[in-house]
Amino acid sequence: MKAEEQFVASKRGKWSKRGVPHRGWVCVGVENLGEPKTVCQMCESQPIRYVHHMRHREYPDILSVGCVCAGNMEGNIKAARERESVMQSNAGKRKRWLTRKWRVSAKGNPWIRADGYRIIMRRRVAGWAWAYTIIAEDDLVLHSRTNYSSLDRAKLAAFDHLTQLILNKQSQT
Repeated sequence: MKAEEQFVASKRGKWSKRGVPHRGWVCVGVENLGEPKTVCQMCESQPIRYVHHMRHREYPDILSVGCVCAGNMEGNIKAARERESVMQSNAGKRKRWLTRKWRVSAKGNPWIRADGYRIIMRRRVAGWAWAYTIIAEDDLVLHSRTNYSSLDRAKLAAFDHLTQLILNKQSQT
């Protein structure tokens, strides 16, 4: 049994507190902190890197919890593990993002295809920015509103924005 599973089973933290619902929670987002930087707010014991933000209609606060606590809170450990798996996969993709082979357009802009999108880096007076098109809808172009100080920062910002967009689309289906 994993440590977090033991914390749930032994009713550590909020698992033993009256007034804190144990079931019926909904995940409203997942976040990758890059390393274990915080402690689960439900069991109040497990250090966590991938934070599941959980909301309950009868509890005033959104709790930031680990995978096992999230799964128990929503009554679906499989869904929590799938969310965490997607976050782990995206962390690996992000690590490799800058080393991927980027093509150069006729105008000299680096670009790449990924996940059904064409991502283009553009030089601006104040730095770099990204734009992307949905490959199936060439006429739809989305542009970053921010300028980044380096090409690599712009590429990583494009990756983060696109990843969030894809996750939001998946959660709507």
